[in-house]
Amino acid sequence: MFRFLPTLAALLLLSPLRAAEPPAAVPATSVIFSAEDSFALDQLEENPAVTRRMVDALVLAVTQQPDIGRAWRSLVTPADRVGIKVCAAGGRYFASHRGIVEAIVAGLDEAGIPPARVIVWDRDDTELRAAGFIAQRGGYQVRGIAPGTGYDRAAPVSAPTLGKLIWGDLLFQDRHPRGAKPVPEADQLSSVSHVASVVSREITKIINVPVLSDESGCGIAGALYNMTVPNVDNWRRFTQSDGGSDAIPDVYADEHLGPKVVLTIMDALRPQYAGGPQFNPNYAFAWHTIYAGKDPVALDAHALRLIEGWRKEAKLPPIGKRAAWLESAAQAGLGNFAEGKIIVRPVEAK
Repeated sequence: MFRFLPTLAALLLLSPLRAAEPPAAVPATSVIFSAEDSFALDQLEENPAVTRRMVDALVLAVTQQPDIGRAWRSLVTPADRVGIKVCAAGGRYFASHRGIVEAIVAGLDEAGIPPARVIVWDRDDTELRAAGFIAQRGGYQVRGIAPGTGYDRAAPVSAPTLGKLIWGDLLFQDRHPRGAKPVPEADQLSSVSHVASVVSREITKIINVPVLSDESGCGIAGALYNMTVPNVDNWRRFTQSDGGSDAIPDVYADEHLGPKVVLTIMDALRPQYAGGPQFNPNYAFAWHTIYAGKDPVALDAHALRLIEGWRKEAKLPPIGKRAAWLESAAQAGLGNFAEGKIIVRPVEAK
């Protein structure tokens, strides 16, 4: 692991993160809806008929609409190009479950958005295939982010933490042209990341589908993490426990990312409280639950408290300060963090 070297000169060169219009006022309380069904998993395999009912029940509850078509139309329009951001890093058994994603695609279809206008994406093509996301004729599109070329030069985000550029980062290619002499160590550091082009140029509305997982550097790989770290290059700096993760709320607020999210559906069918976001069966277990809501901070705060409880039972140290950036996200107006401001409301999946 490398450490970052923030210098006065580098900080003076920083440009602020580009954000959309100020976020809407955070409500006094945020409601998280939860659906639980012990038949959602059979051993390690998902039961998609059950998870389809769970997703439908959650979307109806969040939107307070009488049917699925109108529920999704309250979130998106037929003119939108909708993206579903999955988490595929955990492979077949610890990625966003495919049945949940296909329930979303079916609901969007009822709202007038055919599967061909839906993009399911994550950073890595190989991980997407391993998780079962494979494009089929007439179905939704599946996209990874091509190293280097998959990032938008016109959509930079800056943060007061330097990261070491490596192959796959857009600026690495600029500073390491083929056949050129090695560049000094200082020139391999950058405070700039770039948003993936699929997000900045193609998608107008996003359904965020993270898994409920810890993350060794920033504490939790939930709603905010899933929309930020996998969607930018020079991302390793945001998963460091020495302050880099403090920038995650600002990255989420960038006009190309968080402001496009209309709903977050957190996959907690099989959560993991240590070793994530890659799959580690020693710390994962069947929870048979899916959460949904419009407040990503509240979802992450609830997930964090669950993880802390499970870690305590397993006699593992708390995540503690590694996830302190979530409180900063609340202070920035992205949602509610305090437990007393979050209501978890069960819904019945019929």
